[in-house]
Amino acid sequence: MSDRADKARLLRSLHIPGAPLVLPNVWDVGSARAVVDAGFPVVATASNAIAAALGYDDGEGAPRDEMMFVAQRIAASVDVPVTVDAEAGYGMAPEDLVELLTGIGAAGCNIEDSDHAEGGLIDVEVRATYIAQMRAAADRVGVPLVINARIDSFFPTSPLAENRKRADAISRAEAYWSAGADCVFPPGAGPDDLRAIVAEVGAPVNAGFPLKRGSLEALRAIGVARLSVGPQLYGSALDHLRTDLLPLFATRK
Repeated sequence: MSDRADKARLLRSLHIPGAPLVLPNVWDVGSARAVVDAGFPVVATASNAIAAALGYDDGEGAPRDEMMFVAQRIAASVDVPVTVDAEAGYGMAPEDLVELLTGIGAAGCNIEDSDHAEGGLIDVEVRATYIAQMRAAADRVGVPLVINARIDSFFPTSPLAENRKRADAISRAEAYWSAGADCVFPPGAGPDDLRAIVAEVGAPVNAGFPLKRGSLEALRAIGVARLSVGPQLYGSALDHLRTDLLPLFATRK
């Protein structure tokens, strides 16, 4: 486990507020190797993209074993740390999830607080306890797994009224950070929301990065420590594929 522990420590060290770790999320071995060849120091998987490539819906619509098989192949194919999108944990006990992730070679993971079974958001205390148990399990295993706690207060599926989202996200960020998360990730948060979370929580903050309209300098100025592209590259790859297919289809006429 020493190599995996070293990769986890390296991953954690790259979360620097104002000089964020940029993660172009991948969905297979080919995309992972492309990210490494481009010079990125970490590979991150995107559950949405992997599920789509396997023919399933996002939000734990894909079988856990299929998702983790892809993640394992990715981790085995590159020499850099790999952080795995573990969605909401697939109904696993936190100890079992940590054992699975470290067993496939993950240095870190995303764990989200959407309730895919019942809808809405998992209770903040329930999710904080889960994260604390993950941290304890990682300590026992000897791999300091980097836990990125995704906070879905701003997510399209969030049931919260608009004027409650920021306060809820801050409350969740504080709870997850105190429980042992290494980073908090509120996808969909706007610049003012991100500033408030950075200022009030003190944890490294992960922000989403829109490919077509994102400003790296603006996010650096806010003080985020990590940027995720998510499934956008997968969508872009499909767009290019469709464009390349058009002239081939025309030759059939």
